[in-house]
Amino acid sequence: MLLKNIIEEDFVNYKKPCMFLATCYCDWKCCIDDDTCHCQNSDLALMENIEEDDDALIERYLKNSISESIVFAGLEPILQIDEVLSFIKKFRLKSNDDIVIYTGYYEDEIKEELEALKQYPNIIVKFGRYKSGQASHFDEAIGVSLVNKEQYAKKIS
Repeated sequence: MLLKNIIEEDFVNYKKPCMFLATCYCDWKCCIDDDTCHCQNSDLALMENIEEDDDALIERYLKNSISESIVFAGLEPILQIDEVLSFIKKFRLKSNDDIVIYTGYYEDEIKEELEALKQYPNIIVKFGRYKSGQASHFDEAIGVSLVNKEQYAKKIS
């Protein structure tokens, strides 16, 4: 899998400790809805891509006694849906721990991808674009504050 970053023990992106996997690509859709076009992941976008073997990532996760979930996030995991699905398929052979996918898309924009994800248990998706300068709110599904009222998460399977 092609990634920008791996954080083996992350405590800010989900209510459970997680292994955070930052994906590589973005289509800058947040700029569609926000004239200021400020990217909260601009530093991440400038990082070099790294290639990681799915099986090796899964073994790293399983050997870590702290992480209890996987989070795929920024840039945009949906643009790497085939790689994400391949990882999930292999991961589910070893663990049913939660998998959270942060996307800037809205549900109606990724119906096909959501159907593919629904075949696996314990998948939670955070929907909605980043918009600067808005009030944040606490999201119960993932147990963290999201940056604007249009973002929300829900368990899809």
